[in-house]
Amino acid sequence: MSARPRPAALPRRAEFPDGFVFGTATSAYQIEGQSFGGAGPTHWDAFARRAGAIADATDGAIACDHYHRYARDLDLAAAFDAYRFSVNWARIQPEGRGAANPEGLDFYDRLSDAILQRDLQPHLTLYHWELPQALAETGGWQNRDTAARFGDFAEMIMRRIGDRMTSVATVNEPACVAWIGHFEGSHAPGLQSRAAAARAMHHILLGHAEALERLRALGQRDLGIVLNFEAIAAVSDSDADHDAATRRDAIMNRWYVEAITKARYPAPALAGLGGDLPERWQDDMARIAAPLDWLGVNYYTRARVAAAPDQPWPGLRLADGPLAKTAMGWEIYPEGLHEVLMRLKRDYIADLPLRITENGAAFDDRVQDGGVADSARCAFFAGHLRQVLRAIGDGVNVGAYFAWSLLDNFEWAFGHEKRFGLVHVDFTSQKRTPKQSYHLLRQALA
Repeated sequence: MSARPRPAALPRRAEFPDGFVFGTATSAYQIEGQSFGGAGPTHWDAFARRAGAIADATDGAIACDHYHRYARDLDLAAAFDAYRFSVNWARIQPEGRGAANPEGLDFYDRLSDAILQRDLQPHLTLYHWELPQALAETGGWQNRDTAARFGDFAEMIMRRIGDRMTSVATVNEPACVAWIGHFEGSHAPGLQSRAAAARAMHHILLGHAEALERLRALGQRDLGIVLNFEAIAAVSDSDADHDAATRRDAIMNRWYVEAITKARYPAPALAGLGGDLPERWQDDMARIAAPLDWLGVNYYTRARVAAAPDQPWPGLRLADGPLAKTAMGWEIYPEGLHEVLMRLKRDYIADLPLRITENGAAFDDRVQDGGVADSARCAFFAGHLRQVLRAIGDGVNVGAYFAWSLLDNFEWAFGHEKRFGLVHVDFTSQKRTPKQSYHLLRQALA
């Protein structure tokens, strides 16, 4: 019998600056169980009913049953300093507007207390994609009114639990919400429309601005937003491929960070989207660029981009890369995290505090002999944490790192087939099994 591969050595806590925070992250729809506690339907529930929309034809009705099992899950999270989680809009307001659902408020009240009881810092995300279906039926993020309704929701939940939060992010990964959901169509609401994407790209940032204003008025502190970034490379030195990579970068990376730091949208993206933006969108940009206390950075992989002149705008395709890949088919490129962090400091945020709010990898994990040997994930974390240290050494103000994810979960369009967790979840029995990566991270950060 061959020996199991030895896991990569992770950086130790002592190598990071004093006060550096290590945590794990989750999101409400992916773990809680939408069928519990009076939650209303979301656009992900509607999307999951479409034939072929979810790889394994599942949905978030049960997920990890975290709604009932949160105490044990938080015991696992307590191996670290902090816990990043989200609240489900449709659990608080089943119709996306109007009176609160008392069961929903009570659940997040209990959850907040349970996090603190384990000496964990609670880092909250207000919107991790659970748009109430009632709002989706009136246009969702294409509709300007959704931004105002999001402000109502933000104020409602923060009046209940805001006093216990260490930090609050308004929105998680607006690029995924707007572009993947409204242009590519592989996420809810499953549209494939440039006009829909343009409106959603603007209105979700307006929702961020609305929530930020409401929370500032409440006296809430430590407010930010979480953006996802790709390291982007052209597949060749041709002008066409470089132009295609520039367009991809403008759509997925620059659109959001330039809006919140420079009150503008990048010209290569406006060339294709400008005509579909809402009227008088420029009038919103000062609000969208209101000062933040920190910026969250989600990083997973790089995109290798080629021109596709036979395709409609943006006329590009993603090409396979030569590096080792995760179960998602994503290249493992830790150096890209350093590239992203250095670019943010140089071009956008100067010394604004950054937090790595998601970083992780899916692999085909199996429970064997009572454990899960996931040495590839251990190596993934080791490589990326080294790049965080490198960026800190180069003067980037990074103060936290959250591994995605604490638990295997409902991985959106991939259903329950892709496992990102530090903890294996058997979705039939709901048994939790900490993986090798969980134990290794806990030991390294002790």
